[in-house]
Amino acid sequence: MITKEKLQDYWRENRRLMMIVLLVWALVSYGAALISGILNKIVIFGFPLGYYMGSQGALIVFLLLIIFYARRMDEIDRKYGVEED
Repeated sequence: MITKEKLQDYWRENRRLMMIVLLVWALVSYGAALISGILNKIVIFGFPLGYYMGSQGALIVFLLLIIFYARRMDEIDRKYGVEED
């Protein structure tokens, strides 16, 4: 049985992880759009970097965020004894 203190610690760590993931998501989503003028001066394979970041780069970062979040949450779940069977 999980104690109230351990449950509060679990949710504190969970919220911290979510805030980190959301911060990275926001920076990638909005940061690239805000600096797209600068990024478009760089060309990769004939495409401006701003276009590439919007069409490919952001998707790769989002996929990596999902993988990171899932693995880290598994670790946190095991740490507090609330993992799924």
